[in-house]
Amino acid sequence: MLIDDVIIKIQAGKGGRGAVAFNKNLMSLGPAGGSGGRGGSIYFEGVSNLNALHQFRHKKEIKAKNGENGRSQFKDGSDGNDLILKVPIGTVITKMQVEDTEEQKQRGIEDTGRRRAEVLEEPIWRQREVLKIGEKILVAKGGRGGKGNFKFRSSVNTSPKEFQTGTPGENFTLRLELKLIADVGLIGLPNVGKSSLLNELTRAKSKVANYLFTTLEPNLGAYYELILADIPGLIEGASAGKGLGIKFLRHIERTKIIFHLISAESENPAKDYKTIKHELELYSEKLPKKTEYLFLSKSDLVSKEEIKKKIIILNNICKNVLPISNII
Repeated sequence: MLIDDVIIKIQAGKGGRGAVAFNKNLMSLGPAGGSGGRGGSIYFEGVSNLNALHQFRHKKEIKAKNGENGRSQFKDGSDGNDLILKVPIGTVITKMQVEDTEEQKQRGIEDTGRRRAEVLEEPIWRQREVLKIGEKILVAKGGRGGKGNFKFRSSVNTSPKEFQTGTPGENFTLRLELKLIADVGLIGLPNVGKSSLLNELTRAKSKVANYLFTTLEPNLGAYYELILADIPGLIEGASAGKGLGIKFLRHIERTKIIFHLISAESENPAKDYKTIKHELELYSEKLPKKTEYLFLSKSDLVSKEEIKKKIIILNNICKNVLPISNII
């Protein structure tokens, strides 16, 4: 089962608290409290595994480790380990909820009971995409560790008891939406031979059977250097949520070329074509503008005269029409 749309909550680690301590060594004086460690940040990294989002099917809350508190004798707390989450390339990361806490607005730092505002260096983001294998994207930054009293020493304050608590890490609710990255997208009504064509051209092993909605999730295959994606059958009303279409229409958005299949057994191939084309237009105005090739599939199941007749009909709609058969 392909998981291509999930909502999760992420929490970066909190910074450790600074320590208040004094030198314990004989004949030594002065503050010796160490600073707290930085909280772990959360990154997303692109991988080729399309099923990488499956890890979030049941685990909806992700937390990075907190930084350790500072200790005595100048010992700083350890930083929390960063958390790197693997996601498929083509994943769109969208903030569903943006926390409006003062810490996240200005990352305030507690200093002798008061908040001192800091200017954020990072630009505020609402949506990001992972498009390359190995690409890492920072999505939640860990909190800063607080200073221990050693950092507050001065010529007029030789025994400071001031310290800082660590700042909280960023936390967001994110939607992870996979949009397949493919060179060619195979579309058409259910049971027109898309999976059969994918299997024939590539080493894919998509399920093939003679009934509607045989394919329940997208399948990928490689034809030399081209990546082909078999999009589950669309029907009239798919853009409004009917059938399986609305769930998988997003996967056509990134394809460069569309292979549109129409069954040679269809009694009205022009209507079939217009049905799918209309659903693409309703979903996104960009989809109908993609380069399109029209194939009359299952041509071995009808007579040559009927094929010629239907090609003439379809040529009035699309010039790139070819009859094909998956039987060799």
